[in-house]
Amino acid sequence: MKRICIIGISRKLGLLLAQHCLAEGYEVTGLCRPDSATKLSTFGDSIRLVAGDTSDPATIARALAGCDGVLTVFVPWGTDGMATRTARAVLDHADPGARLVFSMGWHAARDARDRYALLDRIKTGLIGLAVRLTGMADLADHKRAATLVYGSDRDWTVVRAADLEDGASEGLPVWALHVGDPLLKSNRVRRTDFALFMVHALTDPAFVREAPAIVGRGSAPAVDHGAPASAQSA
Repeated sequence: MKRICIIGISRKLGLLLAQHCLAEGYEVTGLCRPDSATKLSTFGDSIRLVAGDTSDPATIARALAGCDGVLTVFVPWGTDGMATRTARAVLDHADPGARLVFSMGWHAARDARDRYALLDRIKTGLIGLAVRLTGMADLADHKRAATLVYGSDRDWTVVRAADLEDGASEGLPVWALHVGDPLLKSNRVRRTDFALFMVHALTDPAFVREAPAIVGRGSAPAVDHGAPASAQSA
């Protein structure tokens, strides 16, 4: 793998993805809105920047051309189906054989084996309703985007995280295949480690067509279970 495209590179997670990709020696192409391009100035000529609508199929196709891997930062902002359009465009226009890795929240269930506590379901439902009514965001769009990816025959991975926090890296997060695993009790992961895991997933065949849920390796449940940096719980 040589060349990576980051969709949504100007966002906090996208900037961290760029740092990790460059550290691994990848060539990086980034797609962001024109008004966000200045956020990439610190990278200078080390990345190729495509400025445009991050959900427009033609713009995405131009950014993805020649890329071996694609890292897509999903955001639920707005109520116009942005996440779903982005997912469809990436699945349709990525080069054949490209590895596709998407960021997602825990609310995007993979199947019935994901288990959510009643309080968490109520909290997510209320938040989703509130942001939808105010026009701020649409969590249902996130779920529709995830469903598109889950049903694809491309080589995809959906990396799911709950509460993100800033701070120094704790190392590669621990993970489980399903939400509700005791290993994931802390619900938290450092943002930089979320990005680290997504970059790691590009070259780990264990994650092809899987949706690992992650937490920081320094979290209490992970430590209590004696989990190593790349622990699995199926």
